Amino acid sequence: MIILGIDPGTATTGFGVIKVEKGLAPVCLAYDCILTDKGDSPAERLLSLQEGLLYVMKKHKPHVAGVEKLYFSKNVKTGMAVSEARGVILLSTARFKLPVHEFTPSQVKMAVTGNGAASKIQVQRMVKEILQLEEIPKPDDAADALACAIACSLHLKVH
Repeated sequence: MIILGIDPGTATTGFGVIKVEKGLAPVCLAYDCILTDKGDSPAERLLSLQEGLLYVMKKHKPHVAGVEKLYFSKNVKTGMAVSEARGVILLSTARFKLPVHEFTPSQVKMAVTGNGAASKIQVQRMVKEILQLEEIPKPDDAADALACAIACSLHLKVH
């Protein structure tokens, strides 16, 4: 099974693609970020995000997606922009007929480290170990997306 993990953002959306087969360790197929241009209008940025996601989905042909749920407590303006990006992400996955499983940041941390309050570096180190990577994936948004993909694989019990 190929799982696409997505860490939503307006300027930067992280994605990670893993392959999971029963009885085998998960394998990292790809990870990176979709970046949008600050000089573009909000609508153009959302269109760039959609085009980037559709490209990733066409290239890797995932069977399912794990998407991080929005969490914000202070900056409503940032939260609204990320909500718009999540809308584009959900629309893009629907267009690709991709089932989506959503996870809170603490659910992702719990799945990857066993601790829902784990630090970012603890999550990154566990992603590196679980996927047997030579180094911690960079940038942070891509590492978070891989963690979301791992959480999805555990949720679906495909290990």
